Amino acid sequence: MFCHACICVLLLGSAVSGQGGFGAGIILGEPTGVSLKAWLDDRTALDGAAAWSFSGHDSFQLHADWLIHYFDVMEADDLRGALPVYVGIGGRIRLREEHRGDDDEDVTLGVRLPFGMTYIPDSAPVDVFVEFVPTLDVVPGTDFDLAAGFGARFFFR
Repeated sequence: MFCHACICVLLLGSAVSGQGGFGAGIILGEPTGVSLKAWLDDRTALDGAAAWSFSGHDSFQLHADWLIHYFDVMEADDLRGALPVYVGIGGRIRLREEHRGDDDEDVTLGVRLPFGMTYIPDSAPVDVFVEFVPTLDVVPGTDFDLAAGFGARFFFR
């Protein structure tokens, strides 16, 4: 399910217009990895990542989110670009290595509620973002998690 969302982000890259087309870059923090974003129109986008978590038990994570951007909340006059805030909903799948000696991997599924801010300069096909993501894991059990990260992406228009 979540892999389909990441694949959709990749496939939509050539078909979208809006703020910036399709972008690829990095996210640093919790988790750290490759970040992708595809604008669907002037306010909405899909984003996703393939990333690693280094807190607690090491794990690999795939996540995808649907985002709504609000361009009228923050002013970016001195920065010569747009500074939208965004909120969204998405999901993640996390493959965690349990260090119990038997090398089994646990699979966790969760619901993400990202919110953050993106700087989109007028002069370059990039964005820079910071986000906070409360996550409720629902499979195999319920657990609350809070992630934060920042990153940058280059956009292919």
